[in-house]
Amino acid sequence: MRQLVTGGAGFIGSNYVRHVLATSDDDVTIYDALTYAGNLSTLHDVGEDPRVRFVKGDICDLGTLQEVMAGHQVVVHFAAETHVDRSIGGSHDFVQTNCVGTNYVMEAARRVGVEKVVHIGTDEVYGSVAHGSSKETDRLDPRSPYSASKAGSDLIALSHHATHGLPVVVTRCTNNFGPYQFPEKVIPLFTTNLLDGGTVPLYGDGLNERDWLYVDDHCAALSLVVERGVAGEVYNVGAGNETPNRVLTDKLLALTGRDESAVRYVVDRKGHDRRYSVGITKVTALGWRRRRTLDEALAETVRWYRDNRWWWEPLKVIPGPGVG
Repeated sequence: MRQLVTGGAGFIGSNYVRHVLATSDDDVTIYDALTYAGNLSTLHDVGEDPRVRFVKGDICDLGTLQEVMAGHQVVVHFAAETHVDRSIGGSHDFVQTNCVGTNYVMEAARRVGVEKVVHIGTDEVYGSVAHGSSKETDRLDPRSPYSASKAGSDLIALSHHATHGLPVVVTRCTNNFGPYQFPEKVIPLFTTNLLDGGTVPLYGDGLNERDWLYVDDHCAALSLVVERGVAGEVYNVGAGNETPNRVLTDKLLALTGRDESAVRYVVDRKGHDRRYSVGITKVTALGWRRRRTLDEALAETVRWYRDNRWWWEPLKVIPGPGVG
């Protein structure tokens, strides 16, 4: 089988490519615009694999996208603008890439007759969840330009299934972490700052809560959705690791040998959702189970950043929003 992976030079996309190569005989075409968060160094260990082809391209370029997509049975659509802080500072790129770009991906897939499209979404589309966990049928309540653009992209993807019969499946994952994550996001930002002897900026009172999903576990879930997911359905993917940011920070302090003096409280993010949590009954029914505990995966992640300065140190100089 041939898979086209949009955004395959980014964090989750590149890890998904590695997962496919390690667990199947599939060929993979990586289609990526190589913006600040996607770069060829992330693909250093897969670029010479004869089953991998890389094409630099923008998902908003329908002609090129359609030409490259022809002949692929599956499209896994990761390409997106993803950082909440960046969306607060400027929302245009988020609407353009996440909404318009997703529409082009679906249009190209319909034209060339793709057998399945898996659209990668986020749990942030449900908004803050005070109690319990969000189900796939719950009302969407996004509260940032990022999450609103992702909610829009989900609905655009599903509309192509309802209107044209395009075999689209949507997934909504919780916060991912692991190797090759751009160091503006909280876990790699905090980890690399701590390894360098710096401080970490903790928003507000530090009690905002997220469910942390190790990227390898997420990729295993996505492979099951590619294989068994039902067209027109939505599948939440979460790890059951709901953790306040203050507790997460303490775990990273311990893993890097730092103490409380490294924590710097900063003014809270605008519209900062208090808690996310998703129900995962549907994806577990496909046969998926989390393989690593949070502590195991965090230790593995910190070890990777400690051992791979060559990858992240050049990226730390790229201007960002300031807080992960």
